[in-house]
Amino acid sequence: MATSPEHEYLSNAALRIMESASNSGLFGYTEGQRKLFDFSCDLKKDWSKVVVGQTLWKHDGDGIDKDVRTLLNERDVAAAVYIARHKSRLRSRLAEVTQSYLDTPMRDRLSRLRVFWVPADFNTNDEKVVASTYKALQEEITRDLLLQVTLGGLTPRDVVRFASSRRPGLPIAILSHIKANGHRSHKNTATALGLTTGPVGNETDRLYMTGFLESESLQGGIYKITASGQAILDICSRLRDYLNGNLGEGNKNAHLEYICSLLGIDYPSIPIDTPLIGEDVTHQLQNPTFLLLQHVAQADSDGSVDWPAPYFALPSD
Repeated sequence: MATSPEHEYLSNAALRIMESASNSGLFGYTEGQRKLFDFSCDLKKDWSKVVVGQTLWKHDGDGIDKDVRTLLNERDVAAAVYIARHKSRLRSRLAEVTQSYLDTPMRDRLSRLRVFWVPADFNTNDEKVVASTYKALQEEITRDLLLQVTLGGLTPRDVVRFASSRRPGLPIAILSHIKANGHRSHKNTATALGLTTGPVGNETDRLYMTGFLESESLQGGIYKITASGQAILDICSRLRDYLNGNLGEGNKNAHLEYICSLLGIDYPSIPIDTPLIGEDVTHQLQNPTFLLLQHVAQADSDGSVDWPAPYFALPSD
């Protein structure tokens, strides 16, 4: 079936948004085989997360059932994206279709379905409308898809909790160690880091309570790093690049900056020559970005972290 220019633009826009975001150095991007879908890609790091999608534009509500069934039937995908024309009739029909899956074995797959609505008057011939639509879609996809799927559901609140530790550098060191070696006991981790058990145990338990570590036991104990824990490590590694002047050409990376801004991390507001450790520090206790960079600087100075490298080369623009 022939598709409209709007249908083609929106499908390609979704791929462009995810590919551009990958230039942050937080994950890799490979366009996938479309098969039954309008678009498909694979987001990679220490994991592989397949994203597939359909675009609803020209046909009416009769095609929604088929689209949703196609999206939900695909196995082993991290997210199923549906970009749809914003009409009350279509929203109502989609609600009916998704509701019908609640009493079927497919209900568990509904959580991976993400719907992004585009204004009904979207027209590829109007440059201003195209630009505003792309910008809105970029923010929604980054917030609701990339942060949830590739960054483990990391939120601004999580960042604040992580940064608020009063032991500079220690949370990063603990996460890095547990990611590489696992965690058998507080004593074992403390010994590996060359530290005493008390602070390491308290900080490890705090990381568990704030969701950066997980355990099969409700009481904690044998910890492993969560997806959000891996994400904060990756972000801290890119912030280390920034502090060392190695983030990219001109020490800038617009894609990382945009993702960080959605997490409340305004790292360009802290010049790289700002004292973060030592006697010359002017503490900014109410500034999560400063505190996060302080953790990064201290961990870098301690030499206690195996910093994750960018998945592939950082952009030059």
